[in-house]
Amino acid sequence: PINCSAIPESLMESELFGHERGAFTGAIARRDGCFELASNGTLFLDEIAEMPVMLQAKLLRVLEDRKVRRLGGSKEVAIDVRVLAATNKDPLEAVRKGEFREDLLYRLNVIHIKLPALRERRDDLPLLAEHLTLELSRRHDRPARVIANDVLELFARHPWPGNVRELRNVLEHAVIVCDKQQIEKHHLPSLFSESTQLKVEDTITLPVGIALEEAERQLILKTLIKTKNNKTRAAELLQVSLKTLHNKLKIYREETEEML
Repeated sequence: PINCSAIPESLMESELFGHERGAFTGAIARRDGCFELASNGTLFLDEIAEMPVMLQAKLLRVLEDRKVRRLGGSKEVAIDVRVLAATNKDPLEAVRKGEFREDLLYRLNVIHIKLPALRERRDDLPLLAEHLTLELSRRHDRPARVIANDVLELFARHPWPGNVRELRNVLEHAVIVCDKQQIEKHHLPSLFSESTQLKVEDTITLPVGIALEEAERQLILKTLIKTKNNKTRAAELLQVSLKTLHNKLKIYREETEEML
């Protein structure tokens, strides 16, 4: 695998396509590039949208011709490589911004697999967390094997902006500091726990089957608490008119008075 974002632009062409002796200062010997080394196999180009646009043109030519010319060389070398490419950017947006060549996108996009963000597949969290915990425990020779239910509930509420990398880092910290078989809340990084707690305060949990009117009522009252009873701000957050909010609150007051 080649991480296109981790290789300096000045070295990327040599890394991918190789170079001849004397091609540049420090090139004391011929070096085969990744395409030649991966011939008759598979080459994975990670973060491909970070590749310089000028180099993307050469990559496109290599993919089309199935031949590579080393930097400073005069001969082309035939290759047979299956290329897999990945990016965390929206490819079409990168094309619109001029960061990624449109013709290269369509050349690579034979089979397109979109991997949803971790927050969009929360059902995968328990199994993924368990797998990472066991893997990290073996690596660090630590006793942690299972994750407490309240920790999994915390994970389910977290938005995971860093996706699987963030989950792995959180679990690695927990595995290292945990001296028992079960990971508890106090084993998690303090910054993770604090950031999650802040987000929990901005949420409400509704049981399945709750009446729509009651769900609306709880959401409105929770928003008013959050805005410290600032009705104008609450109406903005709820995306309703101030008049509608006042009417709702009037109904809630009347219902409360009837109960009394």
